[in-house]
Amino acid sequence: MGATPDNNKGKQLAEINVTPLVDVVLVLLIIFMIAAPMMKSGIDINLPKTTAGKPIEANKLVITLTKKGEIFIDDKEIHPGIFEEKIKKIAKLKNEVFLQADESVPYGKVIKLLGMLKKNGIENVSLVVNPIEEKNGKISN
Repeated sequence: MGATPDNNKGKQLAEINVTPLVDVVLVLLIIFMIAAPMMKSGIDINLPKTTAGKPIEANKLVITLTKKGEIFIDDKEIHPGIFEEKIKKIAKLKNEVFLQADESVPYGKVIKLLGMLKKNGIENVSLVVNPIEEKNGKISN
């Protein structure tokens, strides 16, 4: 670090060199600035729990209905006005989707969404849930 003059033997230098600290902070800042846009924010949803659940198959279409009433198709928010139009296009390619609705969404809204899917050509709809274990005939949370 810094050298001490001969007349100040045994005394330490009172200044702290902050240059390495600033370098590290700037490198971390650059890393976070690059990584932040790549981070995927998930959809805030609490799925209902049941013992009869199995994982979502890969490459399947997932439609999400949040507690705020927002509709997502594969993590992309869709305006309710164009939802049916999107579903008609999707139905030409796939007739099976997975529907995940927040457990606080009223039953009527889920049924309305199911009706829209069926009306627009989606024949097979699987409901997505959080699987829970059953121990000794009792359901554990």
